[in-house]
Amino acid sequence: MVKVKRDSVNEFVFRISDFVSKNKTEVIFLIGILLLGAFLRLYKIDQYMTFLGDEGRDAIIVRRLLVNFDPILIGPGTSIGNMYLGPIYYYLIAPFLLLANFSPVGPSVFIALLGVATIFFVWFVVRDWFPKGSEPLEESKNFKGGALIAALLYGISPVVIIYSRSSWNPNIMPFFSLLTIYSIWKWWFEKKLNWILVTAISMGFVLQSHYLGLLLIPIIAFFWILSLLKVKGKRQAVKEYVRLSILSIGIFAILMSPLVLFDARHGWKNFSAIKTFFLERQTTVSARPWSGVTKLPQLVFDSNLSVISAKNIDISWIITYLFFPGFLLIFLKNLFQGLKIKTFNKELLAGISNRLDNRNIASYFLLAVWIFFAYMGLSLYKQHIYDHYFGFFFTVPFLVVGAVTNYVFQKFSKFAKALFILFMIYTVYINLADNPLKYPPNKQMQRAA
Repeated sequence: MVKVKRDSVNEFVFRISDFVSKNKTEVIFLIGILLLGAFLRLYKIDQYMTFLGDEGRDAIIVRRLLVNFDPILIGPGTSIGNMYLGPIYYYLIAPFLLLANFSPVGPSVFIALLGVATIFFVWFVVRDWFPKGSEPLEESKNFKGGALIAALLYGISPVVIIYSRSSWNPNIMPFFSLLTIYSIWKWWFEKKLNWILVTAISMGFVLQSHYLGLLLIPIIAFFWILSLLKVKGKRQAVKEYVRLSILSIGIFAILMSPLVLFDARHGWKNFSAIKTFFLERQTTVSARPWSGVTKLPQLVFDSNLSVISAKNIDISWIITYLFFPGFLLIFLKNLFQGLKIKTFNKELLAGISNRLDNRNIASYFLLAVWIFFAYMGLSLYKQHIYDHYFGFFFTVPFLVVGAVTNYVFQKFSKFAKALFILFMIYTVYINLADNPLKYPPNKQMQRAA
């Protein structure tokens, strides 16, 4: 067993070193982006971090856990609906509060480092998906700059930076939501079924970060059904798939159990609040999916305006009405090209199913499904949508830009590429020009002391 693990580690180290030796320039740029992202998040973090009621409450609760060994069964409350999240965020930040000698700066530094890890994760996913060969990090002659551009834009986005340098439960969602989606890719497309367990764990973190994480559940269910259909008729494969699925549900239940235990001891008040929120929908959510369709263009525009455009209307318009439709057209072109689409029948479905076995098409499909459920779900919400509500798909616009970038540099003319480069330079400039560090620090923690 030890020898097998050692061999696996040696193989991993060899692959990393081989990748670095073949992609030195890309690695240098990536390191530069990560260092820039770290600087923008960690510079004077004790003075720039948000430290208001929620952050102070969290620090006190976690300190009690560490000093008095007082177990925590319930997490932060939501802003509406009188609902409570699970306590997993408190346990996650506890080691960092302890390492910082109970200073609230410790958890904020952890959030900042998690934000830097998300920059790397964005690069990794774009490079792995759009387009690739048969294996992750496989060397390819295709243009790979889209991954660097996506990572750079994520690293310098003002809104992302603001939510990456303060200890607050929704701030872990971008990383864990992307991990949830990527783990789906591993067990749905790459057939590495053990990743179902990763989906369960990451989803536990997402759902205890913010209840909008519920919008990832239909995505998991959709690809779970697709995967089950793929192994249908293969008895051993179905048995293993079901076994791991049941195990993953058990892991998820364990992660959620403190909240359930607390709720059971207090007359199921949290469950009643959740039920009221979704069933008494006059002022919260709509039960009619079609009612939100007309909101979709504005919703996509608003999310891009906040997350990737630094509140610049022109950039948001281009990304919303050129990049997103362009992404969809690329996907549909590759999916249906060569298929006989006269009638909707089993032959057409079989053809589509076979196309989804292609790595490059499947990656577009997974991201498209994520986009669909994210925006359709948010369109049903009747109240004001704050920037952190986009947290469960913060990384989506950057993945779309990365995918379209790679396609443009492989298929378009030199003139189109030149225009594209100018637009990217402008986007980078606007994001850097509105960087949060240009404003004086709020020093909220110092004022609260």
